[in-house]
Amino acid sequence: MNPNFLQTPIEYLKGVGPNRADLLKKELDIHALQDLINLFPNRYLDRTRYYKIGELVKTNAEIQIIGKIVSIKTVEQKKGKRLVATFTDETGKMELVWFRGHKWIRESIKLNVPYVIFGKANWFNDHFSMPHPEMELLEEHEKSLRSAMQPVYPSTEKLANRGITNRVINKLMQQLFFDAKNSFSETLSKSLLEALKLLPKNEALFNIHFPENSKLLAAAQYRLKFEELFYIQLQLLRKNMLHKSKIKGYPFTEVGDYFNTFYLDHLPFELTDAQKRVIKEIRNDLGNKAQMNRLLQGDVGSGKTIVAFMSMLIALDNGFQACLMAPTEILSAQHYNGLIEWCNKLNISISILTGSTNTSKRKKIHENLENGTLHLLIGTHALLEDKVKFKNLGLAIIDEQHRFGVAQRSKLWRKNERPPHMLVMTATPIPRTLAMSVYGDLDISIIDELPPGRKQVKTVHRFDSNRLQVFRFIKDEISKGRQVYIVYPLIQESEALDYKDLMDGYESIVREFPLSDYQVSIVHGKMKPADKNYEMTRFAKGETQIMVATTVIEVGVDIPNASVMIIESAERFGLSQLHQLRGRVGRGAEQSYCILMTSHKLTIDARTRLETMVRTNDGFEIAETDLKLRGPGDIMGTQQSGVLNLRIADIVKDSDILKIARSYAFQTLKEDPSLSHPDNLPIKKTLAQLVKYRNIWNYIS
Repeated sequence: MNPNFLQTPIEYLKGVGPNRADLLKKELDIHALQDLINLFPNRYLDRTRYYKIGELVKTNAEIQIIGKIVSIKTVEQKKGKRLVATFTDETGKMELVWFRGHKWIRESIKLNVPYVIFGKANWFNDHFSMPHPEMELLEEHEKSLRSAMQPVYPSTEKLANRGITNRVINKLMQQLFFDAKNSFSETLSKSLLEALKLLPKNEALFNIHFPENSKLLAAAQYRLKFEELFYIQLQLLRKNMLHKSKIKGYPFTEVGDYFNTFYLDHLPFELTDAQKRVIKEIRNDLGNKAQMNRLLQGDVGSGKTIVAFMSMLIALDNGFQACLMAPTEILSAQHYNGLIEWCNKLNISISILTGSTNTSKRKKIHENLENGTLHLLIGTHALLEDKVKFKNLGLAIIDEQHRFGVAQRSKLWRKNERPPHMLVMTATPIPRTLAMSVYGDLDISIIDELPPGRKQVKTVHRFDSNRLQVFRFIKDEISKGRQVYIVYPLIQESEALDYKDLMDGYESIVREFPLSDYQVSIVHGKMKPADKNYEMTRFAKGETQIMVATTVIEVGVDIPNASVMIIESAERFGLSQLHQLRGRVGRGAEQSYCILMTSHKLTIDARTRLETMVRTNDGFEIAETDLKLRGPGDIMGTQQSGVLNLRIADIVKDSDILKIARSYAFQTLKEDPSLSHPDNLPIKKTLAQLVKYRNIWNYIS
């Protein structure tokens, strides 16, 4: 087959034409024949049986019948009109009804000619009727390429209204197979097909659209899912390998005084095995000539900061500077306050740069950075400003990396003639399947154990009716010298309503905890940054016992004395957000608690979220449940969900296939990085096509 055949614009397929082509482009994103062949059915119907009108029973099943239309009329109704046809066979009669597309349907219907109709038969006013049936002349039906399992294609209301029914798409698909003469190019190597016993491409495509039986359909689905995931992984792994071979970093060959002195004399606690393993992975990366590009995942409180600091010490040991960028001033200040004590002991100069740093201080930081007397810089987006120039930046660390875009990351790259090593950190555990698909081009390190002595936060679910008991519990904890968070949801669309909820909540707390005996802080998005910081600082110093807040405290406030987190209307929060909020407590040695408050009205999903929170503290298990509930697009946010615009695979349901696809992609590139072995030529060709025609599989990010 001509390799460019599948790039033929869709309007040139027999039966399409310019008008239908416009609709298919707008509604289903079908621009070329390649897009049509990749429009996979989302379910299948058993079309082996033909019913008689006389044997119909009142079920909701979809059925097919052979008969004739003997008359057709328009019936007025309260709103608009409906088109009604009388359909008969030798056993009885029924009605066919259309509420839309009257003109087009009336013109196309032939009276007293055998038709095959398909749809749901409804029992209405003592007779059966079928709304908007699929119809085909019996003569055409007998000629067409049909299988027992009839495909049902994705559609839209607009397509149905304009007469592009499932049957029409089915006919277009038949036409495409007829034109292609079943000679689709193989896209996988012979060795892959044999190792995994996969159907050849021709058979897989035929059996996904016209399955001969359910066994062949399953084999076709497996083959096409594997192929889709294999090419995603191949692109991501190639990107990683290319990065390592082309982008040179500074090899940090020394592990010297700074690192060793800290490790031997100042380490505040014994590192966990997971922390040791991750530091080793980072040390190996930093010792190579290639630039490090690593994602460090670790649950809240797993000790990522000390790993980041020890990585910075390796940069310093090799005569380089390092920086750590965090998304908020609060989080930057927290990192700075956590590191300054260690830096003083090691005689390392460290500064913090944020939007609120005054001009004279800013000027001094700029000077010391450029002359190299400032070793470590902590800060917010302020680090990205053009005025911020380093003498020799060797390592850049980004905390809560999902809050920064790719463009912001690349600004850090350009602070040097050679890009610094990059370590991006996140406390939002990313499910393994999602990490493989979205961050597959980064090397991933995971800290999967908590430091010893950390007690797991006890989580309970309470209804609003138990509020008085909860208040009693809070008073007990405060009497032991502890502090309490009370968090209200913040949903952008209803900011005024959220603000009212928060103020109502604040007033009821102040009534229950009078200001003569208790001090209560309040923090929300409408406050000026200075007022927010003032309230946060009061709470951090222990001057207030209760912090009433919206989710602004989700990331980065480290107050070891806070032992209770109360989440109001917990059903309105996502799972990962609930887990992040819970991570604000449990930072000291005392037992901490998270109380999820809800009304009695709960959806099934909300119930699952709450049960998951009560059952486990494992961030990765929570992330997996979240992925199943919400799907990948929602979890990644709009920026990155495009990477998962899959045609047939589902990274949640097909996670096993994804793992196999990744391991085979890795093996293929390891054995033949340039894909020049004759057996890999189909793969090389397909990759070139993917790059050339972005519309083929637009899921590659």
